[in-house]
Amino acid sequence: SDDGTVRFWEVSSGRCLRTLPVGSVVKSVAWNPNPSICLVAVAVDEQVLLVNAGLGDRLLVSGTDQLLEAWEAPQEERPQPVRWEPASAEERARGVRLRVQHGKPVTQVTWHGKGDYWASVVRSPGGQQVLIHQSSRRWSQEPFRRSPGLVQCVRFHPLRPHFLVASQRSVRVYNLLRQELTKKLQSNCQWISSMAVHPGGDNVICGSYDSKLAWFDLDLSTRPYRLLRHHGRAVRSVAFHRRYPLFASGSDDGSVIVCHGMVYNDLLQNALLVPLKVLKGHAPTLDLGVLDVAFHPQQPWIFSAGADGTVRLYT
Repeated sequence: SDDGTVRFWEVSSGRCLRTLPVGSVVKSVAWNPNPSICLVAVAVDEQVLLVNAGLGDRLLVSGTDQLLEAWEAPQEERPQPVRWEPASAEERARGVRLRVQHGKPVTQVTWHGKGDYWASVVRSPGGQQVLIHQSSRRWSQEPFRRSPGLVQCVRFHPLRPHFLVASQRSVRVYNLLRQELTKKLQSNCQWISSMAVHPGGDNVICGSYDSKLAWFDLDLSTRPYRLLRHHGRAVRSVAFHRRYPLFASGSDDGSVIVCHGMVYNDLLQNALLVPLKVLKGHAPTLDLGVLDVAFHPQQPWIFSAGADGTVRLYT
């Protein structure tokens, strides 16, 4: 939150189990998707904190610490775009394990599905804006020589070694193994705000500040398969459900719209998109409404975070 804290909540009881003060506005948080690692990446100012939340299974918590401590410094220091610093004793007591100093404000962090690699987006117009990091080797690199415009957000592909970079009006799909650009998706939107990749990997949705949601079928075309104009204000966040054919968008009009998005195994059949529900609960504050939405990994539940200082769970 903007109050300079990261809070951990228990879903079943709605209790706040831990509050971690980080001293400045938190721009982005991301849980490690690997179930055998208990790590959270937190973007604060010009650094990313890797935090062991210390919640849940004790073996998991201690195993995560052992994994991070197994790192050995290389013989020769290689030049890196960022500095990896171990946390101080006081920070360790609060759960912080590593600090990754970027030198410019970090706007987003996202994990690769296997849980070792993660990417960060830095606000640096004209300079290097995207970095890819590996926690086990404490190694970072800049994947792009040239900047693809003003980067809004990035995502790893869930199945293939692809990396998606959303700039203001387009989404570029890079192949990390071959180190080449494979596709450039034209969004037909003025300014992309957010992006999510379908768990099947062949469909992408983008939300935009001009209140549109673009659905791309990567096998079909580089233009949007459908443009949904359901919201009255800027769309700030989009999300896919991992198991159910659902996707959602949160907007500054204070509502979350959940849609049915059925992707068929038959390649000749196009995706079926049906709006299902408008969820209203957040009161727009300072012209901002719903800032983020996220689905529960197993249940058909959705969480939304609003500018009114509340996190809501809809079931």
